Amino acid sequence: MAYAAEAPHAFTPREQQVLVLLSGGETYRGIARRLGISEHTVDTYLRHLRTKTGTANRTQLAVLAARLGYQPDPAAIAADPPAPLRPRP
Repeated sequence: MAYAAEAPHAFTPREQQVLVLLSGGETYRGIARRLGISEHTVDTYLRHLRTKTGTANRTQLAVLAARLGYQPDPAAIAADPPAPLRPRP
C-alpha cells in the first residue's frame, strides 16, 4: 500500500516526536505523558498527521512512521524522565 508520505514530507519537530512514540507502540495517554501535553492535543497531532500522510487510521500511520525511520531509541525509552526523542537516520 502506498501512502502520500512515502515521498519526503516536512514534519514539525513535535510531529516527529509523536511519530516516534506512535511507532514504538505508545497509547494516546503514553504519548501525552511523555511529551507533557494533553491526550486531546495528541489526538489533534495524529489527525493532522493522518491528513498529511494520507493514512486512514492510527495503525497505518504507525506502520508508515516505522517505514520512514521514526522508531524509538531504546535508550530514550528507558530514560526517566523521558529523554528527547528524534527519528533515527
